Amino acid sequence: MTTQAYGAHAADKPIEAIAIERRAPGAQDVQIEIAYCGICHSDLHTVRGEWPGTLYPCVPGHEIVGHVSAVGGDVSKFKVGDTVGVGCLVNSCQHCASCGEGLEQYCTNGFVGTYNGPTADAPGHTLGGYSQRIVVDEKFVLKVTHPEDQLAAVAPLLCAGITTYSPLRHWKAGPGKKVGIVGIGGLGHMGVKLAHAMGAHTVAFTTSESKRQDAHALGADEVVISRDDAQMQQHAGTFDFILNTVAAPHNLDAFTNLLKRDGTMCLVGVPASPHPSPSVAGLIFGRKAIAGSLIGGIAETQEMLDFCAEHGIVSEIEMVTAQQIDEAYERMLKSDVKYRFVIDNATMSA
Repeated sequence: MTTQAYGAHAADKPIEAIAIERRAPGAQDVQIEIAYCGICHSDLHTVRGEWPGTLYPCVPGHEIVGHVSAVGGDVSKFKVGDTVGVGCLVNSCQHCASCGEGLEQYCTNGFVGTYNGPTADAPGHTLGGYSQRIVVDEKFVLKVTHPEDQLAAVAPLLCAGITTYSPLRHWKAGPGKKVGIVGIGGLGHMGVKLAHAMGAHTVAFTTSESKRQDAHALGADEVVISRDDAQMQQHAGTFDFILNTVAAPHNLDAFTNLLKRDGTMCLVGVPASPHPSPSVAGLIFGRKAIAGSLIGGIAETQEMLDFCAEHGIVSEIEMVTAQQIDEAYERMLKSDVKYRFVIDNATMSA
């Protein structure tokens, strides 16, 4: 079936209206009418060819919420009318050790991304959520239980939410733990909300004094201006865990110095060029670790959505029309958004 979408035909071309083909639902497929789709920095990197391997036409979008409009004959988890979400992956090998443990994001054979991933469907690669509808295997569809009027703000949970939730859960953020969140942006603002809701003593790190009030409003117990050496030194050796969301090269030692013995700093931002090499001695003499984390599997993403619904957590968003996507990209590059753009997909018919 032909579906209206927004995408680009080349790295140097603008996002524009294009018609794409979606497969008819197979036996295990769920067809979703997309209501809203978040705009992730990964979308910009991919569509503009800043990461290698972009396939065109490129239709980005992996923060998807909408409603089921059709299901295949073997679908058991969903019915027409259900409110659902789709995140960063729509398939995996489903037989490797990681898939067997519900960690499809670490699939040994490579998961299939919601866009720019290999598929038998035309044009040979997946096309994402900047579109009016999508068809996805029910194993990779998620149940959304937030109120209907919050759906636009739920969309970024499907990437920004799970990207921060997964490491916070893995390193056991909770009561009695001191947790730092570095960067108050699309990822970081979700990290602050989630760490606070988990019961951790939450400290937000920002380079901007202007974000202090916002960070407190998001749930931070303390706010530290990371450019201020005196403020940083006050917290030396006190953190159980630090979640670093900054996607630009910076001095990691400034934050590993704040970890307790056996503390961990987890990186979830991918800079365009490497961070300066951290001090090995600083790690050795405290048995400290620098780690990384990638989104979450389907089970954990569902857990995150349920946790957020229970605690009333959604993303802070600014709504845009499909015709404003390129403008949103330019503003995103300037950090001119608090804190996530979301497309109203109804505007694709304009």
